[in-house]
Amino acid sequence: MIRHILAAAALLAPIPALAQSQQEALDARYDRALAAGYKALFLCSAIANAERAGAERTPESVTEWELAGIQAPLDTIVPDLPFEVVRGQGDGQVSHVRVAWADDMPPRIADHDSQRGCHLLPIGGGLPPIDTVRTAEPAPSAPLVAPPGTALARAMRAGFSPQYGEGTRTTAVLVRRDGETLGEIYADGFGPDVPQRTWSVAKSIAATLVGAAVQRGDVDTAQPAGLGQGPADARSRITIDHLLRMASGRYSDTAGNRTDPVYFGGASVDERAATWPLIHPPGTVYRYANNDTLMAIKAIEGTFEQNPPEAFFARLGMTDTVAERDWQGNYILSSQVWSTARDLATLGQLYLDDGMWNGERVLPEGWARYVSSPSGPQPDGPFGYGAGFWLFNDSDGVPPDTYAAMGNRGQFVVIVPSRDVVIVRRGEDPAGTRFDIAAFTRDVLAATAD
Repeated sequence: MIRHILAAAALLAPIPALAQSQQEALDARYDRALAAGYKALFLCSAIANAERAGAERTPESVTEWELAGIQAPLDTIVPDLPFEVVRGQGDGQVSHVRVAWADDMPPRIADHDSQRGCHLLPIGGGLPPIDTVRTAEPAPSAPLVAPPGTALARAMRAGFSPQYGEGTRTTAVLVRRDGETLGEIYADGFGPDVPQRTWSVAKSIAATLVGAAVQRGDVDTAQPAGLGQGPADARSRITIDHLLRMASGRYSDTAGNRTDPVYFGGASVDERAATWPLIHPPGTVYRYANNDTLMAIKAIEGTFEQNPPEAFFARLGMTDTVAERDWQGNYILSSQVWSTARDLATLGQLYLDDGMWNGERVLPEGWARYVSSPSGPQPDGPFGYGAGFWLFNDSDGVPPDTYAAMGNRGQFVVIVPSRDVVIVRRGEDPAGTRFDIAAFTRDVLAATAD
């Protein structure tokens, strides 16, 4: 009996300092590996995707924008990690990027495929294969500037000031009305041909790709998404609609899942997103989760052989948009898409036109209403949620039919059907800052009023 009491007491005793230091050392080492992956991927994607679009980015520019103001603790590790941008001997195009992080481990490698963008190899992964041949680069484009001195020009310029959020950093603002671009403004070093990572704007792109599959008759949003291990597994009742509405009922350890192992660790979507357990009945609880979007795309993955995302982008003329994948070929359409302000304005226009493009139906009739309807459980906070899009249904001074694609670091594509307006704002806002997109939308709409 005494032995049992002593054993129980030992289990409850504090963890020895040595064990704590071992865990801290493991965590610190893993953080370095993630930081190296972050740096490798952003250098690769920013430089290679810009060059693909006919623009230019330098490592110094990427360091100033994409690699600044990032989340802790990566923000203190990334600057000191040495890197190498490796180019092909024949064409001079980016082949891959290496970032060293530990003396006893290979560097983290982001491999570039000229048609598919960049992807991270697993931690400890070897050298990449030879990349594919790329077509010639297009000529750079000039921005269309709103007439100086107008109310719209002043409203757009204000988006680059601290007026909508102290410390925020705007890289692009574009405004369209009635299908016509009224003006676009870019920060130094950016321009119409410079793609940026969309972050979670990709979730709205994912919902759009689901809509295209519905229009073709390939899928139905009410059908099961293919999760779970059979009829006895309640996850088999999760539908594509549940996933698009962030209402799968699956557990996630943090809001958004913080899918760092997929985004920066070189893990695959299959490894990390498919098997989270169910803790609520599907369709009853809202929980913003990268994994839900990743599984919505997995549910239509079989349609991509005949209808890949890049073909959809090409059909709309979104030629500077690249949906990147993990090293196993899974699209990371919860975040890892690179696109320009103009291409994102095209996406917004597609929704204003209810899925019609050049006289052809691309999305089902009423799909715009579907993605902008809060028919599922709703989040706390100032914005509602539809199916892959955020809703401005409770924002003062903004038409209640307004909805938007939103992403980390200040990516916004705002769609205002009642005003036939699309507003795109791109940024590289530091962690902890917030761009007030509702106020900016209100002021831009006021400036576009007849």
